[in-house]
Amino acid sequence: MTTITIDQAGKYDEQEVTLKAGFYNLRESGKLLFPIFRDGTGIIQGVCALKENPEAFESLKGLTQESSVIVTGKIRAEKRAPGGYEIGVSKIQIVQKVPESTPFPIQLKEHGSISCSTSGTCGFERRARPAILRIRAEAIRSAREFMDGQGYTLADAPMFTPARLRRHVNAF
Repeated sequence: MTTITIDQAGKYDEQEVTLKAGFYNLRESGKLLFPIFRDGTGIIQGVCALKENPEAFESLKGLTQESSVIVTGKIRAEKRAPGGYEIGVSKIQIVQKVPESTPFPIQLKEHGSISCSTSGTCGFERRARPAILRIRAEAIRSAREFMDGQGYTLADAPMFTPARLRRHVNAF
């Protein structure tokens, strides 16, 4: 079985694949479930029918947001799905389930000021975070490439603590 990332889904149209992702959200329509999965490369909608895959259907119904899963299914083009593709879920393996007693701090609802100050999650819209991280990684890569091209060498200095600093100062 081929393991792919979500951004590669279009290359595997009509093929059975495996995705390692986080469970993002779930929409229900009678005997059909439409789970949304995400990894660092994007989001993809899944489809799971009770009649075809009762085990996967039941596993999805009890899944909590941001639980880690391994999803197996067939990729197919669907213009209404985010990204233009969806995965027909045939099997789901729960790697780590977020307990309902301590849910993930970022919920699909508006946060109040108390939630913002205690969890530190406000100010970032969840879909923007991966894009921000990619931009940051590209900026760092470009800066490193430029500096390397100029002949500079990166040196990661050790962390200085007051105790270490005193020892070094007293040595002189």
